[in-house]
Amino acid sequence: MTSLHPSVTHEMLQQALTDWFAPWVRSLGLQVVSFDDGEATLRLPHSDQLSRIGGTVCGQALMSAADTAMVLAIVTRLGNQRPMTTVQINTSFLKPLSGQNALVTARLIRAGRTLAFGEIDICSETDGQSVCRASTTYALL
Repeated sequence: MTSLHPSVTHEMLQQALTDWFAPWVRSLGLQVVSFDDGEATLRLPHSDQLSRIGGTVCGQALMSAADTAMVLAIVTRLGNQRPMTTVQINTSFLKPLSGQNALVTARLIRAGRTLAFGEIDICSETDGQSVCRASTTYALL
């Protein structure tokens, strides 16, 4: 049986974004919107600094947000005591995201002793249309 780890709160996850990640990841301005057992949704605020020519959010920013959201989704299940690292992330960009915030929802599919698998959907916050999908594998150290 799986369940939300008892130490996980909104404040803890938001603080993790400040404490656990590199300064350039913190500069994305990610905000915890919601979470549940094996799931986390973050807001990636629109920023000209994350956009390329034409105002489209760059893929590097979307992938970084996806990877970060998945770490928090794993934490909702396992707690914050276990180090982990990304083994694989496979991303499909479905359509451009321009001039609006993104909602990044990461869902843990399975967590074993040494590996965790997940899926991420990135949608435009304005119309809810999916702009990017990713699947991930993490090593639990």
